[in-house]
Amino acid sequence: MSTRNRWLAALLALGAAGTLSATIFNMTLTDFHVPGTQVGDVDQWTYMPSSLCSVCHAAAPDQPPAVLPHDTWSGSLMAQAGRDPLFFAQMATAEQDVSNVGYFCQRCHVPLAIASGHALVSDGSTLDGFDRDGVSCHFCHSMVDPVYKQGVSPAEDEAILAALTDVPVHVGNAAFVLDPAGARRGVRTDSETTHELLHSPFHETSEMCGTCHEVGNVATLRQPDGSYTYNSLDEACPTTDTWQQFPLERTYTEWKLSDFADGVDMQGRFGGKGVSIVSSCQDCHMPRIASQACNFGPVRPDMASHEFAGAAVGVLDMVAHLHPDDPAVPPPAIEAAKLRSIEMLQKAASLDLSQENGSVRVRVTNESGHKLPTGHIEGRRVWVTVRFLNKRGKLLAEYGGYDEESATLDAASTEVYEMFVGLSPTAAALTGLPAGPTGHMSLADTIVKDNRIPPRGFNSAAFEAGGAPVVAHGYADGQYWDDSWFAAPAGATHVVASVRYQNLPREYIEHLRDANVTNHWGDTLHDAWEATGRGAPIEMASSKLTLTAFVPGDLDGDGHVDASDLALLLGAWNQPDSPADLAAPRGVSAEDLATLLGAWTG
Repeated sequence: MSTRNRWLAALLALGAAGTLSATIFNMTLTDFHVPGTQVGDVDQWTYMPSSLCSVCHAAAPDQPPAVLPHDTWSGSLMAQAGRDPLFFAQMATAEQDVSNVGYFCQRCHVPLAIASGHALVSDGSTLDGFDRDGVSCHFCHSMVDPVYKQGVSPAEDEAILAALTDVPVHVGNAAFVLDPAGARRGVRTDSETTHELLHSPFHETSEMCGTCHEVGNVATLRQPDGSYTYNSLDEACPTTDTWQQFPLERTYTEWKLSDFADGVDMQGRFGGKGVSIVSSCQDCHMPRIASQACNFGPVRPDMASHEFAGAAVGVLDMVAHLHPDDPAVPPPAIEAAKLRSIEMLQKAASLDLSQENGSVRVRVTNESGHKLPTGHIEGRRVWVTVRFLNKRGKLLAEYGGYDEESATLDAASTEVYEMFVGLSPTAAALTGLPAGPTGHMSLADTIVKDNRIPPRGFNSAAFEAGGAPVVAHGYADGQYWDDSWFAAPAGATHVVASVRYQNLPREYIEHLRDANVTNHWGDTLHDAWEATGRGAPIEMASSKLTLTAFVPGDLDGDGHVDASDLALLLGAWNQPDSPADLAAPRGVSAEDLATLLGAWTG
């Protein structure tokens, strides 16, 4: 029976059983197998809770500021991954579509659930305090490089890898390997510790981070024509190469295919004290600071801060709101982590404004080592807000406005950088869902839109081969910025623009609430979102420009609106971004023609 017919048979069987509304596809743990450490390979009691690590790796209360490893980690989303309501709401809706997919999700967010065995209950209902330690100290520091390197890897790793049934050969999909003895590993060779410490160069590599920040849907397989099909049921994916699986996250690939993989001189923008050239994930997300590694050890001038700052300000707010009395959610550490996340967002983009006659070009430059925005594909977006004012400061026109009261974005009037996935006609027929854009991420097999700004070193063919293509937009090879044009209204004397980031948009949060028919996480997420500012956008960069005198509709700058301007407008017809765009909606169209003819001077 062909793969397509097997899926159809499963679909019909579910429909006959009257269970179609609960689960679209009954899949098994075999479908979501990934290499590396499996349940039963390690004993959970080998791994210490992070609270015990704080005895030595956190500062004493009378030693502010708290910058030791446990201090900075404890406020990060790594520490709070097992308490993240967004994750649990996402997993709930995914489980409704595809049974047992939650096992795959938990390998990244609560990885020690593999040690406890609780990941086998894929809806997360059996997770306990041990599991909710998230991406914990002992978990990361017991990770083994799955590629043994003679003379580089700890000698103990050779036997650990030899004992595995399935050794990872590709980066990603939480195919991690844990030391079953729990021996801790680090990058220093001169540390004096009270526990065993193995020197591990792996912990300085982006490959370690890529273990979880590179995700493909293991239930899919890329075809020679670039499309994706569902795999046969109850069978592991025929490849562990994420590039051959539908992309759910490609942060590692985006970095790997960028100039940053070889090192980029960012002149101190990232990396911390004394660091100019950045090349690894750790260089930016674990910036160098002067700190102790251990509270009875020496102050090191180049200690890697364990802050792991990303962009999850709103999620940290929700975690703190839902766990007000949990000692594992310390308010000072959460607040510090939020500030570091905002700082990271502000480093990730720059903004430049310039005027061409009656239009303003807004250039957003991606300063990061991956797409802007990057990460998990759902909900995250960056956009440009542009406001034109007159000499008295009165607002004359606004593009990309965000209404705080209703928590809604005027997306049609501006450029929104985001990724949308969808269902092909074939997938729609198999699932019974509509073709086109979809909120059913675990079933998606097409990319509907991905106009996120690529990093330095972008190559279109390479990114497409890596499953990180640009879709519904255009970027030239080497381009790591994007230009948008906005028409200035008559009387405008200056323009103020900003780049904003949001990962908790109203539409997405309401979708997770309304789609959830199995547990409380949709409502819990929505209530926490309402109580913590409704995922308000964060300003990444801003700029202001004083406008020179212009004649509205005068595209060639000769002071008249005439046939030459009409020719320029017609030459730009249907272009999504052009100085010939004179009116809403965006794109050169009939509305712009009417505006130009209305300003005609001949």
